[in-house]
Parts: sequence; C-alpha cells; structure tokens
Amino acid sequence: MASLHFVLFPLMAQGHMIPMVDIARLLAQRGSMVTIITTPVNANRFKPVIARSVKDNLNIQVLELQFPSTEVGLPQGCENFDLIPSAKLFPKLFAAASMLEEPAENMVRGLTLAPSCIISDNLFPWTNNIARKFNIPRLVFHGPGCFTYLCIHIALNSNVLDEIVSDSEYFVLPGLPDCVELTKVQASSWGRKDKETATFFKEIQKVEEDASGIVVNSFHELEPYYVEELAKVKDKKVWCIGPVSLCNKNMLDIAERGSKGGSNEHECLKWLDSREPESVIFVCLGSLTRLSTDQNIDLGLGLESSNKPFLWCIRHTTEELERWLLEEGYEERVKDRGMIIRGWAPQVLILSHRAIGGFVTHCGWNSTLEGISAGVPMVTWPHFADQFINERFIVDVLKIGVKIGMEAPIIVGEQDKFGVVVNKEDIQRSIEDLMDKGEEGEARRKRSRELGEMAKMAMEDGGSSHLNLTSMIQDIVELLDKNLTPPIQESIIQES
Repeated sequence: MASLHFVLFPLMAQGHMIPMVDIARLLAQRGSMVTIITTPVNANRFKPVIARSVKDNLNIQVLELQFPSTEVGLPQGCENFDLIPSAKLFPKLFAAASMLEEPAENMVRGLTLAPSCIISDNLFPWTNNIARKFNIPRLVFHGPGCFTYLCIHIALNSNVLDEIVSDSEYFVLPGLPDCVELTKVQASSWGRKDKETATFFKEIQKVEEDASGIVVNSFHELEPYYVEELAKVKDKKVWCIGPVSLCNKNMLDIAERGSKGGSNEHECLKWLDSREPESVIFVCLGSLTRLSTDQNIDLGLGLESSNKPFLWCIRHTTEELERWLLEEGYEERVKDRGMIIRGWAPQVLILSHRAIGGFVTHCGWNSTLEGISAGVPMVTWPHFADQFINERFIVDVLKIGVKIGMEAPIIVGEQDKFGVVVNKEDIQRSIEDLMDKGEEGEARRKRSRELGEMAKMAMEDGGSSHLNLTSMIQDIVELLDKNLTPPIQESIIQES
C-alpha cells in the first residue's frame, strides 16, 4: 500500500497542540505523511520545530485556516485559549472553531495526496463529518490520561453527582479499584457545570461512538487497569503511544517546546548547573493558570520560607506584582538560592536536569506526564477542568505527590475575586513534605524514579508505546484495505 497520509486537527491550546505536534513527528518517523491543519497564530508557534523536522527528512506540512475570531466577538488574532482573558469567552472560541468545518473540508479535498486518516482532538466533534464525507477512519485524541477520562466518563454517565447535595462534600467515585475521592465541584468542573457545557460534552461522547479508536498520550504500564477499562466502556481500541514528549531528541526542539524560545533556557540551565542534585523546587503552573497578585506574593513568601533552592516561572505577571518584588527587594533577598523566570520556561529541559528534586504543578496532563517522565515527585496545585482528577491520580494512585490544599476550582479570569486561596504556610508545608528525607519522602522519590524509567522504556523500540503505534498504523491500513475506493478519490475524478 502507498504511504499513509494522516491529517491532524489539534485544539488551540498549548496542552493539546504540543502533544499533537509530537504525534505528527512519531507518525512521520514511521514513513507516513502528516498534515497539521490549524490557524495562523497557532501555526506560528511550532513552525521552527516543523522546519527542523522537514530538514530531518520527515514528511510534515502545516496548513493554515483563517480563524473567524471577530465573527464570534473575539478580538482579531485571538486564536488560542491562552490569549483569552476570561473563561467566559471560551465558548466563543469553540464556536469559531466549529465554523472551520467547511473550509477544513475544502482544504482536505484539495490535498495532493488523498488523506488516509484523521486524528482530531476529541473537543472538535465536527471533524467527524469530514471523516464520514471522505469515508476515512477518524481517531480521537484525548487530552488527559485514561484514568482521568474514565473518571470523567463515570461522572458524566452515572447519577453519582445527582445524589450529592453539597459542592464541598467528598465522595468516592464508584467502580474503580483505587479509592478516588472528589467533591462535586471538582468532578463537575469538566463537562457538567452548566447546561450548555453538558450538551457540548454529550455531543462529543455521541460523535466519539463513530471513531475508529482513541489515541492517548500515556503509557500502558502507568495505568494498566484504566487503559483496559476505558477501552471497555468506550467499546473501542485505546492506543497509549506516550509519553510523546520523549519522541524528540533534538535539544533545540526540546528547549523551544511550545515556544520560539529565548534566552531563558541558557540562564536557568546555567543556574541549575550550580545546584546540588535533586535539591531544587521547580514551580510552573501552566499556560492558562493565572494567579492573583496576592496569591503570587504568598507563593513567593512560601518559597522563601521553605529554605529550599527554587526556580519559579511567573507565566503571567502584573504591574502590582512587579512593584512588590521591587519594593520588597524579594529577588535580592533570595538571589543566593532562588531564580525567577518571567513568561515562558523550557519545562521539559528543566525537569530533566539533575538538580530538580520537586515540581510544583497545576496538574495539567502534559505537565503531569512530563514530571512522571523525568522521575520527579510533585506538589499538586490544580485549578480547573481535569486538573483535580489528575491530582488524585498523582497523589492517591501513583503516590508520587503531595497536595498543596486547593479545594475548589478557580476559572481563568476570576482569580482576583478569590485573592489568596493557598497561603504561604500551606506552600511551605507542602514543599517541606515533598523534599522530606524521611521514609515517606524517599518512597515517593523511589517510585517517581521507577515510573520515569518505565516511561522511557515504553517509547523505545519494542516498548509498549512503540508497539501500540505500530498496531495503530496497521489497523488504519486494514481499515483502508476494506474500502479501497474512498469517496475523496471519486470526487477528485469528477472534478477533473
């Protein structure tokens, strides 16, 4: 059979786009052609990585669709979730994305090499219509891992939440081998918080029934029961092909992962080189999380009072925070053991450094898996969406994390209403617990290192994820063989 041609539709969010670009590389490394369809602002973020991939003889192209941001009431160029100031505007971005269906279909029709398979973020249900029109398989890419998606499935499809009256009362999610305790508000911040969102997620689930399989950025050894159970409840194959962050060995690509990069990586790596092994706490709370100025101040004070070396990434700063840092002389006070990075940080590069001993994370799945892959234990500080469920996985299932004490979601744009939610004492306590040299701390570190080794082995030749990718490609070949003349070929013949 001729070379396969995969067409990828990544969601416009860093936590979804970055692994999709890695998946594109994995497929191209197996000899497939890959087309990534996205919008200009998003394409610009990973063009350097793609250009280097092409230079390495990988057959990847990026095609751009104009994004109708102004048509739905978003500012021009507002094409990614991290460019939106408030979560209240997120539905508008989804509305604009759904308007891409017709131009995307036309773009697919015009491809020189007919597409073999669509891999779409599962939050783009409209791509199912395109796959059906061209009579090709569609795989859905799940942002979180199998544990989290199974928990979401249970929360959405059972009456367990209806029986809980209080938003703050903890209950045990039924039907799982591990004791997973959540509150109603933690479990429902993904998919059931309002009627509009619930309807959208029901549509996603309905459309997913047509999918030929599910692609997950995880590895079988990390969550074996949950991989198998997810396949059972979804009644389709689940291919864990990760951690996809390990697919790329190019140091420049790793340094620029998710950004065009800058001088940050050189400065922070030089600083880390001067530190003792496993001594530094790395603080990075993701591309979407925004802390209030008061919360950032307490974070800074908690780091200072922990008396541990730290590398603190402040993704979204404010004039008030910068004024406090300057007037209080904070950076001068901590200069012997603390470093602040403003904006973007080369997270994978930092986590893999021998000096890193702990990771304060928002529990986004990408960050969670990158911490696991690096063998680093975590302080968990979830904020919204699937992050509270990921926290339960880190702390209760894998037992490689310490909770910071966040109890309820804070959505983007509402952080200033809440002020300080996690105080400096909580921050100091959780860091000290994580870095504790006692029996419990050593057990966490040992388990983290073991999982890190498992992650690397999964991606090597003959590893579980390597074999799963082979199986996935073979399944696509077999599906195509059953239908040798897809409609796209007919339409091309008719048009010519």
